[in-house]
Amino acid sequence: MTSGQPATARPSRLAAIGDGLRRHRRWVQRIQWTVVVVYAVLLIVPACLPLPDHQAQILSHLTVFAAFVFWGLWWPFVLVSMVLLGRVWCGVFCPEGTLTEAASRVGLGRPIPAWIRWPGWPFVAFLGTTLYGQMASVYQYPLGALVVLGGSTLAAILVGLVYGKGKRVWCRYLCPVRGVFGLLAKLAPVHFHTDQAAWVRFNRETRHQRPRTPAPDCGPLIPLKQLDSTSDCHMCGRCSDYKSSIRLRLRAPASEVIRPPRDGQPTGWEFVLLLYGVLGVAVGSFQWTVSPWFVALKQTIATWLVSWDWLWPLTTTLPAWVLTNYPAQNDVFNLLDGVTLLLYITATGAVLGSVLAVLLALANRLLGRWSWSRLWHLGYCLIPLAGLGVFLGLTGITVTLLGNDGIRLGWVNEARATLLVLGACASAVLAWKIAGGYASGGRRMVAMAGPLLAILSILTAWWLMFWGW
Repeated sequence: MTSGQPATARPSRLAAIGDGLRRHRRWVQRIQWTVVVVYAVLLIVPACLPLPDHQAQILSHLTVFAAFVFWGLWWPFVLVSMVLLGRVWCGVFCPEGTLTEAASRVGLGRPIPAWIRWPGWPFVAFLGTTLYGQMASVYQYPLGALVVLGGSTLAAILVGLVYGKGKRVWCRYLCPVRGVFGLLAKLAPVHFHTDQAAWVRFNRETRHQRPRTPAPDCGPLIPLKQLDSTSDCHMCGRCSDYKSSIRLRLRAPASEVIRPPRDGQPTGWEFVLLLYGVLGVAVGSFQWTVSPWFVALKQTIATWLVSWDWLWPLTTTLPAWVLTNYPAQNDVFNLLDGVTLLLYITATGAVLGSVLAVLLALANRLLGRWSWSRLWHLGYCLIPLAGLGVFLGLTGITVTLLGNDGIRLGWVNEARATLLVLGACASAVLAWKIAGGYASGGRRMVAMAGPLLAILSILTAWWLMFWGW
């Protein structure tokens, strides 16, 4: 339904899908709980089994199968779904969302405190889980996956038991990937949208009617009258056709990114998460295993420690759930490994994020007088490359596991190069359109130097990982 269309108009096929999600809520719930069971089995059972040997394959050992499902298929293609369909994963499939909402229905129902609403949690949670996941080798070992994913799920349940009443407080404020999903969903070509004129007309026509239409049970606590963004909407369909004004509809891809800032969006915390988290720390977490700079840093620190006769960091290990420690697999991190890993990833995030921030700040200044909101808005142009980078990093695990099974993907490097070029083009187009909202002509063209150099910096980081090293 478009913005001036009468509320009585026949819904489009897409809107009918939204209505179907609302009408068939029981089937959606069956899907959700089926995913919970599968998730629990793949998360818990492998952690209780002996580690597989080097000959184990995806279909011959549950642990390898679970790793392939979680990191080779599940997470990479959840990211793809965000870009194509918005946060349908969150509203229809996510086990954490299902569990935290169920817990909230029987929990204490306390009001949400101010500390939970702090907007910096998405960045802090993403940073913490990414760093800890690398220390525990979350992609390789089931114990690491159990601690990272299981710990997040347990926290979601506990939050649900204390705060809200049948709501997804965890998902709205504390989920470690909430910020990343919110950024990627801005690119989606479908969204639930509230027709303001239809909303007002419905209220006017029914103001004397009793009983009034009950409000939908919105898990992520969205003010439905202003519903227009995909960032927080879980696309569950519960609000579809509410007051004959909310419909699932098509829109131009990335139109939410291009439009002028409004309603407090974008924010500085989104900018920090995007540049320093998804484009900084995430790159470092995928890159360190092949980086000669990591080896050089470790050797430099080790030489310095030996010169001072401080050998204990080279011999001290920690439990496997804290720092990778699997002697039977010849895979043991000492304290020096752990510290070097943290230093490398955080330094990569700080350096790359700062380079990108400076280049976008240059564009911001070239577009006119300094504006913080314009700087945050310019950051949105890098969302396609950010999401693509995480996708490529995770599918590297897919390629490795398939290779261990003898399935060689000889075309993978060409595919990576093609995707990076497409992602760079998408980011450049977004930068051009965003800049066009603030300036035109020569000023707009000169300001493009900042985003283009930022795109080149990101491509360089991935070139080093896949080809340069």
